[in-house]
Amino acid sequence: MQLSEQEIVRREARKKLEELGIDPYPSELYNVNVSAKEIHENYEKQKIDYKNISIAGRLMSRRIMGSAAFAEIQDSTGRIQIYLRRDDICPEEDKTLYNTVFKKLLDIGDIIGVKGYVFTTQTGEISIHVTELKVLSKSLKPLPVVKETKDEDGNVVKHDAFSDPELRYRQRYVDLIVNSHVKDAFVKRTKLVNSMREYLNDRGYLEVETPILQPLYGGAAAKPFKTHHNTLDMTLYLRIANELYLKRLIVGGFDGVYEFSKDFRNEGMSRFHNPEFTQVELYVAYKDYNWMMDLVEEMIEKVAMDLHGTTKVQVGENVLDFKRPWKRFTMFEAIEHFTGIDISEMDEAELRKTAKELDVPIDETMGKGKLIDEIFGEKCEGQLIQPTFITDYPVEMSPLAKKHRSKEGLVERFEAIANGKEICNAFSELNDPIDQRKRFEEQLELGKRGDEEAMTLDEDFLRALEYGMPPTAGLGVGIDRLSMIMTNSNSIQDVLFFPQLRPEKKVEVATAEDYKNAGVREELIPIMQKLGISTIKQLKEANPNKLFNDVCGMRKKMKLEGVKNPDIEEVKSWTEE
Repeated sequence: MQLSEQEIVRREARKKLEELGIDPYPSELYNVNVSAKEIHENYEKQKIDYKNISIAGRLMSRRIMGSAAFAEIQDSTGRIQIYLRRDDICPEEDKTLYNTVFKKLLDIGDIIGVKGYVFTTQTGEISIHVTELKVLSKSLKPLPVVKETKDEDGNVVKHDAFSDPELRYRQRYVDLIVNSHVKDAFVKRTKLVNSMREYLNDRGYLEVETPILQPLYGGAAAKPFKTHHNTLDMTLYLRIANELYLKRLIVGGFDGVYEFSKDFRNEGMSRFHNPEFTQVELYVAYKDYNWMMDLVEEMIEKVAMDLHGTTKVQVGENVLDFKRPWKRFTMFEAIEHFTGIDISEMDEAELRKTAKELDVPIDETMGKGKLIDEIFGEKCEGQLIQPTFITDYPVEMSPLAKKHRSKEGLVERFEAIANGKEICNAFSELNDPIDQRKRFEEQLELGKRGDEEAMTLDEDFLRALEYGMPPTAGLGVGIDRLSMIMTNSNSIQDVLFFPQLRPEKKVEVATAEDYKNAGVREELIPIMQKLGISTIKQLKEANPNKLFNDVCGMRKKMKLEGVKNPDIEEVKSWTEE
């Protein structure tokens, strides 16, 4: 393992702590009785006198001024300044804890515990006067250095911010440490789920759990992930939806069930799609899709109020208003509204011709329903910014929805769309087992044509319907998409702690032989490694003048007196292609 200079220094500091009898990773409980946020909120406003406090956090900055120092620690609630005096934390003759441990062996990123009392500095900053200090965890990797300054208007400006999306998503733990605002989105996401759960529980619906590993995938049009169970010697699928299992529970006699579920779809990734995602599905007996539209409006309005104290939510340049009632279009009305074309009476051939005229990407595997869906998605969805219900879909698009009570060829289905993206999908659920079998068989035919998202035929689900399922309204709400809107996040990766990413590229570290082949003398190789030049590519891209000074300086720092410095020409030869 190739270590940077900082990583080597920190490992050496860890060793020195142990030599001083200080465990850099102590086992015993460290009692914390206050948070940074509580102190900031209560010390001056509530006049709470914090005299014997104990707090722990990560060391984020420090200014050492001889026998005294200021520093900042960060706990889960924020940052607070601490003030240390050598004689306070080292009241006896031995001053090692301050002179050696705090000044020389602690680094930014280390986790410490401090005890003391709160006071206000001469500059008016609430701080902790430290009387005891304890090392709780030694950090072996340096944090990204994010410097903050203020511009002429007093606004905070960040320099060298940890902002690369690839690094932020891959190293979320670092992102959360150095970008404190990131935590807010995830706190709001949890509040969003709790708000919905509270709403559903208050109405007496039962939260349940259904299988993630399923012998047949169903409940949505999507390509599944496939696995194998060794003991049973059978293929299983990660669920793409939990709909068919929840409907079985309605058949079994529950009047209302819901589940917050992790679902998995083996399809493309984008800033709106992750292969593993969260949704809540709700099924309520003796209701229909009109009733469910009212529930969605009421529930999402509550979510907005619980998170923001208002129904108006800023999303990018738009302000979305979730106040009831929302706008409503049928699917055909929406397409005609945005394209000027009435497709309601078109057959598959006419739809294919219209899609091509509208420059909508299609292929030969698409049936009538998929063609309509593509036209709507390409020409309408992105223009629906304010919360809007799209209702009454063609039967070909909705194999699990009940046929419309008054409109031939349509089903009782709606989607809610906000900020140009679907946030929920709902039906008057199909409970006619004969019709359901016919729809499944039509899906099988689409599968034969090459549609990888076509549904499978689930005999056990059909058997359940044959026992009789009451009229039922069903709903699925995408938690990730809704969280993006409610937190003003531009990408789904910003509301997932650990989004799916491509495998991390491994940097090929140069061997001693590689350095030699590049012209570096064997005795200089440790210097190159110490300087963090771990690949020949880095060596070739280095500025020869700077590299010459760095190598000579590092040779002196490492006290390699028997090693001769290179001359500038020698260094230039290393960087030549």
